[in-house]
Amino acid sequence: MEARIPWHHPVFFKRNRVFRVYKGGALFADLLGDAPVDGNEPEEWICSSVRAINPGHEDPLEGISITREGVPFSELLAKNKKEYLGDRADLGVLVKYLDSAIRLPMQVHPTRAFSRKNFGSPYGKAEAWLILATREDACIYFGFSREVSREEFERAIEKSETDMNAMTAFVNRVPVKTGDVFFVDAGVIHAIGAGCLILEVQEPTDFTIQPEYFCGDYRLNDREMYLGLTPETAIDCFHFDKFGESVVARGKKTPRILTRTDSLLSEELIGESDTPCFAMERHTLKRGATLSLSVPASVWICVDGAGELVSEGETVSVKKGDYFFLPAEAKDKCTAVTGEGLTLVSCVGGKA
Repeated sequence: MEARIPWHHPVFFKRNRVFRVYKGGALFADLLGDAPVDGNEPEEWICSSVRAINPGHEDPLEGISITREGVPFSELLAKNKKEYLGDRADLGVLVKYLDSAIRLPMQVHPTRAFSRKNFGSPYGKAEAWLILATREDACIYFGFSREVSREEFERAIEKSETDMNAMTAFVNRVPVKTGDVFFVDAGVIHAIGAGCLILEVQEPTDFTIQPEYFCGDYRLNDREMYLGLTPETAIDCFHFDKFGESVVARGKKTPRILTRTDSLLSEELIGESDTPCFAMERHTLKRGATLSLSVPASVWICVDGAGELVSEGETVSVKKGDYFFLPAEAKDKCTAVTGEGLTLVSCVGGKA
């Protein structure tokens, strides 16, 4: 019998809930089988090789996924880079489940140029959201609703120390529903509102500028607001020329059909026409359908249904909420098979 080649099979992980200063996580109950309570671990980082930025936390592996065999994902990729990543320099993407019970602070993420200059990183933090479920009156905040000067914005920051609505007054409030897709470009002001369970796909960093004094009842410190930058430099991240309903219209995406048969619907949720930073597809399989997993070095998430993965004689069951990494050398060696039905989302990184 031939020895098992680990990079010819999907990689599964232990659970990886990550601390944040905001509350959430109750909607993980239906998705992941967790207790239906909100707390300070409202995010599950998926196939992550990125360390979380949590000032005061010293765990060097915080945010990094651990395989079921107990190996940090970053270590696994470093030791067998070609087998797992192919010709990629790194994974190039970070994926999360995120459930917000409160409105997050108004924030922005840096462009790659800003990150290279200020953080020494080739990646910024463009991101995309697939809404998986909602609570009552769920919404997001997306783009300035009108023209706002830098001076007015800076005054609103100071006002936010005593007025928690100071910065919502000039940002578009957008109601959301299950299935909505948004692309959040670097530089666009935004915030996830209360009641959103999201599959978030982003560049592989944890860079967030959030110059609002409070996150719910928690008062942010300067490091949490500005990531060690001066306020003047950090506010350079915001693109004040992006305002009005057109920002929302450009950010909300309509899935593009790639394949449609009686048993399979494959859709592009985020592609090259949206961003070079990452790609995201959704594959909906009806009963009895199969799908060859042909995207190398990719992250796969089961967002609905159940089925099996078959690779070189091994069969592994997957169900709603499960996720796995497909190594570069497992491309076309692994096939998904439905039970009653199965929906998989695949994510692959761009290149720095």
